Amino acid sequence: MRNATWSVVLPVKRLAVAKSRLRGALDGVPHEELALALARDTVAAALACPLVAEVVVVTSDPAADAALGALGARTVADPELAAPDLGGPEVGAPEVSGLNAAVAHGAATVDGGRPVAALTADLPALRPAELAAALDTGGAAARWFVPDAAGTGTVLLAAAVGTALRPGFGAGSAVRHQRSGAVRRGGDWPTLRRDVDTAADLADAARLGLGRYTAALHASGYRADMRHRSVS
Repeated sequence: MRNATWSVVLPVKRLAVAKSRLRGALDGVPHEELALALARDTVAAALACPLVAEVVVVTSDPAADAALGALGARTVADPELAAPDLGGPEVGAPEVSGLNAAVAHGAATVDGGRPVAALTADLPALRPAELAAALDTGGAAARWFVPDAAGTGTVLLAAAVGTALRPGFGAGSAVRHQRSGAVRRGGDWPTLRRDVDTAADLADAARLGLGRYTAALHASGYRADMRHRSVS
């Protein structure tokens, strides 16, 4: 396996509007805390990956900036991430969403001598070895991506040195990235591909094994739910 040379960019939206479909997934757990826990576990796993030299977090949220910076990420401010989540563009649409602008902005701060990848910040079960395997699978490809568990979204977009990322995250991003010339890569990477948008996704991630931050909230929410049921 190669040396730690990769820069990995993670966009993190303002926590109050991030992961809107996950709101209320854990009884008694504030939504902002859950959204931050997902990002913290993703950043921690990326920092522990043997191929990753740095993690760049692009965010306008002060709490996310402080918490993810404390883990060792380099944080970059981006005011566009303060906008509400209105969903990604339709498949093939030319416009660039605020999320993609944030990824491009973070990638522009990276040393040009390094390969760069964009990673979604909602992978609480991510294992560093799976991320390393996916980063190391590019081969002769200049750009490649890993689809999410459903096969329609994208969890990782990677580019070799000297190649622009050209992110197209959002609804239907797998097709969009493939049409833009990125090579689709697949492997036995269940924790990398398990992004969390809904309560069902979170349950799947829990079965794979959550990182420490999301696991603590998941246990707390489960206990609260059990107490609620016992008095109902």
